[in-house]
Amino acid sequence: MKAFEVMGKLDEKGQLLLDKPLEIHALKQARVIIIVSDETDSDDTSVMEIKASLKTALQEAKAGKRIPLEKMWEGIDAE
Repeated sequence: MKAFEVMGKLDEKGQLLLDKPLEIHALKQARVIIIVSDETDSDDTSVMEIKASLKTALQEAKAGKRIPLEKMWEGIDAE
């Protein structure tokens, strides 16, 4: 079994409209899991974006590109 993650929207009829077509070239049965963000969820960053960001950060850390801890908080408005 393979997993694919894509974004999409539900229309007024409850049908799923994918943002881009799946690159699957076979007619197969598929299991679909829908995760809908609720009104209180203000973070719309996709899992794919988060994974890509973490991968880049790991590569930079391995290459010695590090930011000193005291500079990490610059420009961040923490409450």
